[in-house]
Amino acid sequence: MGTVHRSFRTRALAVVAAAGALSLVVGCSGDDDSVTGGGKKDGKTVITMGLFGVMGIKETGLIEQYEKENLGVDVQAEVAGDEQTYYTALQTRLAAGKGLKDIQGIEIGRAKEITDTQADKFADFSDVAGTDHFLPWKQSQISTSDGKVLGLGTDIGPMAVCYRKDYFEQAGLPTDREEVGKLWEGDWEKYVEVGRTFKKDFKGDKVAYMDAASGLFNAMVYGHSEQYYDEQGELIYDKNPVVKEAWNLAADAAEDGLTAKLRQFQPGWDPGLANGTFATATCPAWMLSHISEKAGEANKGKWDVARAPKGANWGGSFLGVMEQSPVKEEAKKLVAWLTAPEQQAHIFKEIGNIPSSREALESPDVKSATSEYFSDAPIGEIFGAAAQEIPDKQVLGRKDGTIKDTFSQGLTLIEQQGTARDEAWDTTAERIEKAVG
Repeated sequence: MGTVHRSFRTRALAVVAAAGALSLVVGCSGDDDSVTGGGKKDGKTVITMGLFGVMGIKETGLIEQYEKENLGVDVQAEVAGDEQTYYTALQTRLAAGKGLKDIQGIEIGRAKEITDTQADKFADFSDVAGTDHFLPWKQSQISTSDGKVLGLGTDIGPMAVCYRKDYFEQAGLPTDREEVGKLWEGDWEKYVEVGRTFKKDFKGDKVAYMDAASGLFNAMVYGHSEQYYDEQGELIYDKNPVVKEAWNLAADAAEDGLTAKLRQFQPGWDPGLANGTFATATCPAWMLSHISEKAGEANKGKWDVARAPKGANWGGSFLGVMEQSPVKEEAKKLVAWLTAPEQQAHIFKEIGNIPSSREALESPDVKSATSEYFSDAPIGEIFGAAAQEIPDKQVLGRKDGTIKDTFSQGLTLIEQQGTARDEAWDTTAERIEKAVG
């Protein structure tokens, strides 16, 4: 059985965040008056890339491999750890029409806004051969209504639940991942009910059952085709029963004292991982890298991974090429290579990002992979199966990312300030209306 042999990396490494964000704010290339930073220079084809988080492209040696196989090509990649900073800079440069990279990363929460408002700025991949290996719903997320494909998929975010085996044992709960998964199989309400049992029976210092109500909320919402918008692009969050059901169950968990009153990836969450202040977290595949990085060696082997109650996709990204790039065709060729099944499987093997390629998901390197940090959990099998449960159609909206963040803030009002759920809902709705106009 293959092992993900490089320790999982965080999606927001502090050093990378500081250096990458600074480079994006100060300038995307040596010549900020150019449309992109690439071109034919000194006898070489220079291709520039703007990335964020840990997409696995710069971290796993793929750029060096491509340059060796394509002599005369020089790939220059800059990485910002903070996607919000990255996207703000990207929007500014798209508006100015200069200072861009030849290849730009696109996070799933921005995909609809890009396809609706920036389609003319990105090259079309619909005519690129050999790109029919993706999961059927992945490429639709980056396609325009007239069939233009603005990029190719990198990873996806199938859902699982990460849990502390030692804490489950102290609460008299099963610790075997198969048995744990059966505790809440098919129903997120069962996951919360297990939390009530955990809180009642846990024998030890105070430990919360889950990290954040917002994590539960996101996991539930992203298991459905329609979330915050309908297919016509109209906001439906306030009348979508899926959203209200997720809100109420997350509020139940908060009000019953089952959470550590944190927000994932916000201040307090990383120390919570390091200090073991909670027993479970809803975790898309890419989050394992962050957990292992921040929980550290002291907690290696204490964490495990069980299947989530229901399938969902939280996160995932794309690579797009700028239409005005002087090396557009070369950049498209590079993107097609980076997102090919073999390279997606390589990234998974190195750092655990789950492929969006259907063929890569079926490869032995992916299907047989285990995680040493997470108690040798068969993560290839767990997340591969979860990927098959993701709804075939996922309706995205222009401000999905903003709305998600606003709901997380609203649930924090309940957790940290004791705000009544209806009042917190009204505040959240007001903030959403203001944010999306």
